[in-house]
Amino acid sequence: MTTATPETCTPPLARRRDGAIEVLTLSRPASRNSLSEAMLAALAEALADIKSDRAVRAVVLAADGPVFSAGHDLKEMTAARGRPDRGHGYFVDVLGRCAAVMQAIVHLPQPVIAAVAGTATAAGCQLVASCDLAVAAREAKFCTPGVNIGLFCSTPMVALSRNVGAKHALEMLLTGDMIDAETARSWGLVNRVVAKDEVLATALALANQIAAKSAYAVKIGKEAFYRQRELSLSEAYAYATRVMTENMLAHDAEEGIAAFIEKRNPTWADR
Repeated sequence: MTTATPETCTPPLARRRDGAIEVLTLSRPASRNSLSEAMLAALAEALADIKSDRAVRAVVLAADGPVFSAGHDLKEMTAARGRPDRGHGYFVDVLGRCAAVMQAIVHLPQPVIAAVAGTATAAGCQLVASCDLAVAAREAKFCTPGVNIGLFCSTPMVALSRNVGAKHALEMLLTGDMIDAETARSWGLVNRVVAKDEVLATALALANQIAAKSAYAVKIGKEAFYRQRELSLSEAYAYATRVMTENMLAHDAEEGIAAFIEKRNPTWADR
């Protein structure tokens, strides 16, 4: 008989609203906020809710405890090896669900800002890299250490390699070494490095700054940013030209330009 612990009785993800900002907090510090089945399910549900909620203009993703996220729950993954297929079906499923959560962050209309006060490793580092922006504490550290246990961080590599340069990404992936917050900032993995007690406030301030913009412009801009990166230079310009033309015809662009000319604050309709 399994005895329930306080942590297993607590929802893995805490949610609260701070004005127009949705704050999601990974809340399983005793298990290092691992991306367990329960955590992935909670993140997927929260992101689906937020996607259609026009009252939410930005998201901050934080974590309880000294570890932002240690990545996949290796105990769950190891237990699956006892199945007749040695865990093959389980690995395909859980890795697919993790990839879906990472893509849901990218495809969310609202920007997502990671508030990283502790260590982010493996798929936890992937989670930070998948967010649009990141604020880190000076004490925060990042790594993709799978190679140290014979498991190359191939899925974290996808997000990591889209944030930092090839040689920096490969250094992290091939050595498994930790990098500090300042190195992460210089390599492009995080935007700002602040004191530990300022991480959440800084992330919220950044979120509120973005929330003051036209939600329509932010939405199409975020989508265009990620789409154009996968195109050739000429294709990217052709696509961006179509997006900007559509944007110019939108109400908020007309209002924003008029407000600029008339030296007044714009009133956004988010369309």
